[in-house]
Amino acid sequence: MNKVLSFAIIFSSFIGFSQSPIATPATQVQQGLEQHQQMEQDSPFKNLKFKNVGPTIMSGRVVDVDVNPADPTEMLVAYASGGLWHSNNNGTSFTPIMDSAGTINLGDIAVDWTAKTIWAGTGENNSSRSSYAGIGVLKSTDWGKTWSVPMLTDSHHIGRILINPSNGDHVIVAVTGPLYSTSDARGIYTTKDGGKSWKKTLFATDMAGFIDLAHSPQNFNIMYAASWEKDRKAWNFDGDGDASAIYKSIDAGQTWNKITTQASGFPVGSGVGRIGLAVYDDNTVYAVHDSQFRRDKDDNGNNAFAKADSKNDLSKDDFKSMSKEAFLKLDNDKLNKFLKRNGFQEKYRADNVKNMVRSGDATPLDVAKYLENANTQLFDTPVKGAELYRSNDGGKTWKKTHEGQIDDVFYSYGYYFAQVRVDPSDVNHVYIMGVPIIKSVDGGANWESISRENVHADHHALWINPNKRGHLINGNDGGLNISYDDGETWIKNNSPSVGQFYAINYDLQKPYRIYGGLQDNGVWVGAHNAPENREWHQRGYYPWETIMGGDGMQIQIDSRNSDIVYTGYQFGNYFRINRETGDRKYIQPKHELGESPYRFNWQTPILLSSHNQDILYLGGNKLHRSMNQGDDWTAISPDLTQGGKEGNVAYGTLTTISESSFQFGLIYTGSDDGLVQVTKDGGANWEPLNGGWPANLWVTRVIASQHKKERVYVTLNGYRFDDFTPYIYMSEDYGKTWNNIGSSIPTSSVNVIIEHPEKENILFTGTDNATYISTDTGKTWNLLTGGMPPVAVHDLKIQPEENHLLVGTHGRSIYLADLNGLEIIGNDFAFAKVDKTRASSRYGSKGFMWSEGPEPSIVLAFYSPAAGKVKIEILNENGKTVQELTTIADKGLNFYEYDGSISKSGIKRFKDTPNTADNGKTYLPVGKYTVKLSGAMGSVEQVLEMVE
Repeated sequence: MNKVLSFAIIFSSFIGFSQSPIATPATQVQQGLEQHQQMEQDSPFKNLKFKNVGPTIMSGRVVDVDVNPADPTEMLVAYASGGLWHSNNNGTSFTPIMDSAGTINLGDIAVDWTAKTIWAGTGENNSSRSSYAGIGVLKSTDWGKTWSVPMLTDSHHIGRILINPSNGDHVIVAVTGPLYSTSDARGIYTTKDGGKSWKKTLFATDMAGFIDLAHSPQNFNIMYAASWEKDRKAWNFDGDGDASAIYKSIDAGQTWNKITTQASGFPVGSGVGRIGLAVYDDNTVYAVHDSQFRRDKDDNGNNAFAKADSKNDLSKDDFKSMSKEAFLKLDNDKLNKFLKRNGFQEKYRADNVKNMVRSGDATPLDVAKYLENANTQLFDTPVKGAELYRSNDGGKTWKKTHEGQIDDVFYSYGYYFAQVRVDPSDVNHVYIMGVPIIKSVDGGANWESISRENVHADHHALWINPNKRGHLINGNDGGLNISYDDGETWIKNNSPSVGQFYAINYDLQKPYRIYGGLQDNGVWVGAHNAPENREWHQRGYYPWETIMGGDGMQIQIDSRNSDIVYTGYQFGNYFRINRETGDRKYIQPKHELGESPYRFNWQTPILLSSHNQDILYLGGNKLHRSMNQGDDWTAISPDLTQGGKEGNVAYGTLTTISESSFQFGLIYTGSDDGLVQVTKDGGANWEPLNGGWPANLWVTRVIASQHKKERVYVTLNGYRFDDFTPYIYMSEDYGKTWNNIGSSIPTSSVNVIIEHPEKENILFTGTDNATYISTDTGKTWNLLTGGMPPVAVHDLKIQPEENHLLVGTHGRSIYLADLNGLEIIGNDFAFAKVDKTRASSRYGSKGFMWSEGPEPSIVLAFYSPAAGKVKIEILNENGKTVQELTTIADKGLNFYEYDGSISKSGIKRFKDTPNTADNGKTYLPVGKYTVKLSGAMGSVEQVLEMVE
């Protein structure tokens, strides 16, 4: 039996012992939220502060904007996974007002501006790879200070919320429902008592939820709802179906009638995709439709990959039906032009390829397949795409507003947009949101783009000022834009730190740089201590720099030369970049002509070997190794997945790679279809591993321990089954046996685990709503908050020289925490060393241009085994007290920020009396001092040195 076949039989037998994951019930999610809240109160690490270090300029995905009709400079902006932000100065600055809620994942918001009541529909409705589920509908009556208990807890994702303008207690909610599983909770829900009770008034099917809801501006009784049938799996997304339709109510959502019938003129059938609605008056309604019906054969549309540059050029599709004889008769110059233009390897030129076809080693179809990958599945799909319909009789009949199709708006992923708006002052002034945002002034017959150079692609929200023509507020994947001239020019309003990071890393420069890849916003790099303020507006450049476009992915930095960076964008499109020279080389491994194309995950894993920084690993469905920085590749494994599945999403791919620091060639891999593998000989032999976890889970991390050669960690994620169970496992014998170390973590899918590089027993893990620490190798876990909201954590890194924990979040950019305080964790009252601090005559003095003068910030970190009062004394070299302070310590780590001041009585204890500053304080001069902490737990001391 050959090695590949025996390998397949072995790992298939492992899979058979495990059941597939099942969707997590809402009751378990609620219990997890309660456990999370309790852990937040009890955590001995609750005082460990996390600083948000940005970046902000690229922002993140906006899903909704709600504007005060009486004052359009006041607005609320909802970010998909970044929470709810308030501005009352026209977007100049924002304040988050939802961080105390159980989630900051949002699908839609509705605001009663008169009563200052906010309704938040949690769970993004755009159905993307990282559209996180919510916990239901939340309500705040005190402008976000507090939030209600969740309502409609089975909803997962909310499409739209409407508030009756005449009765703030009357609310209609469109529930889209779960992203990956069926559910009877989908539907339209109404409440007339402010959310105390709810009634489901419309249901389509367990696969068709409701994505949009709109009412007549003149009559709340007249409203329309759009149902959307979809079936998302990790390997395939069908965003259409017979149950996608439009319904109408004439009694404010109490009863409904389906109005898109065969006779209505609106499309019906299996190709009906996402529908967006805009109502102008009682009779006029627009509906934008993401048509998944196939184009006619003679309609090439926007099938960009299939188009050739001219009628005489070859296209990929030409080879799909070409005979061997016809291929061999092709003109060599014409064939070479095609091969070069499409990036075929140098060895594949006309003569060579013809010889392969002539000998039977390849076929003409293989030439087309050579170009196939997940991106071609995404873009090279001949569906009709965007089309706009209008009804002038209240939805009885519909007519398409334009000839043909509106190309280059939705492409093949209109499920991500499909929204339309109509100007309240002009029935023919219409906007459609897609990759660009486009405008029509003639009722949808003709269109122009109003995307501009400072406006990001992928649009999801648009507010139109009913009282000022041309005043628009737009939300997209790159944040918020405001226009006052109907889209001719835009202001960018990106001050919130809401970046959606997939991966982060660091280098060893001083100060060290942080690198990060973001959703649809490329790869950025900046100093960890770069100021996050508006100073760059004056200086002319932002302190973070972009080094890659697309959806930014993983980053590896050569430890010998931090200018050599490996990074890329989605589906394994990686580059080697020399930041000093600006050179970059495309380094994705390529299959041989005639072989099946490699499969690459959306977030393809890469890894530089710690044993030799010229050696690079990259995971497709096989593991590839380069010995020369990506110039050449060798596949060192068979297919390490279950072999892929038929679908339109790349699947059956590697998601994580880890090589042991103890042994070159001791490598672990994990895949998106649940397989964990190990090789101990650099890929010559592979062994499947299984710890009894459910089959088919997405392996988010496999980590070879830095402290023990035989130790390995695995985290798995059931998000793509709506299974939010935390799966974390540890093995002490190279994966032969496993212990579940994640069972005490509140319900939430796990994305990452890391060890502390120096402390063997300290682990950190990141879930879809939190970061946790274990000080006993996973036996117990404690929550880390310290200023972080309940945001998805995609990556964790520890910069070893500074001992900084970096938290890469998918919604609130990057957080940093100094871990030096962990040195004193134990059972006794303990006090960490105090950093040297510079003494200065400028402390407390007025600064330039009336600015506040600086003050020292001396952090006193101590561990208290119990809560209680602690006295802080600052003693001079003679042992005399020059300052005395008190604080109430929590059980666990405590951080007191001392401003370096001297008490009035303490001033007398100095031989040379220090000067008093402009602010009335006197600060410690140069010298050595003793800081003494005392209380019921005992007494501890450390030296504080003030230096010049």
